[in-house]
Amino acid sequence: MFGFGRSSPKSSTPRPAAVTVNGRALPLIIRENARATRMTLRIEPGGQALKLTIPRGLPAREIDEFLTRHHGWLMTRLARVPDAGPLAQDRMIAIRGVDHRIEMTGKLRGLAEETEIDGQPTLMVSGSPEHVGRRVSDHLKKVARHELDPMVRHHAATLGKPVRAIAYKDTRSRWGSCTSDGNLSFSWRIAMAPVFVIDYLAAHEVAHLKEMNHGPDFWATCTALCPRTKEAKRWLKQNGSRLFAVTF
Repeated sequence: MFGFGRSSPKSSTPRPAAVTVNGRALPLIIRENARATRMTLRIEPGGQALKLTIPRGLPAREIDEFLTRHHGWLMTRLARVPDAGPLAQDRMIAIRGVDHRIEMTGKLRGLAEETEIDGQPTLMVSGSPEHVGRRVSDHLKKVARHELDPMVRHHAATLGKPVRAIAYKDTRSRWGSCTSDGNLSFSWRIAMAPVFVIDYLAAHEVAHLKEMNHGPDFWATCTALCPRTKEAKRWLKQNGSRLFAVTF
């Protein structure tokens, strides 16, 4: 089954606000681009939403027709996005690229702790079962900060650029951002990636302190800071959606 949710009827040109594929409703983000000559549809990381870029002033009827024509493509692509489901006892969670089995401690209080049991990397989690997701996400936030903060400071010092602040968020469409005045932001979900990928993300955003674009000079700077840039980009392209799909 494939259907549409509608935007407010008060709109003079109502457009779909959501798309339903096999019973799963996905928010539809529509962006007009004056330079666009055709419509392009993208599944956001983790399969949590859809993004449609359209030429300016395109009628809603043409948007509906476009989405209808591409419903088969959507169903095929969304079927490839893993349904991680809620975290629980014995589920696996990647930390720094290493899969850890979640083990409940049976205690009501205490921070999550990484250890090894019978050769299996394990994350010990306290609290009741319904709190597992929050405890694990809190641990990943701590890991992200522990890894990224020194990496950012190191790369910034290499470039001789000041960093004003570092923030951590649960973004759904990008891994990081950087402002011209030195404010950097990262998705703490990157803590699930291997360390060399985390380092690439730090280098990527720090490189923007020098080059606020993605031109050749930017990539040269990024690669100088992180020699494994190409490998890390490839890893994120292949695995990024899996990290965004984890439900906490």
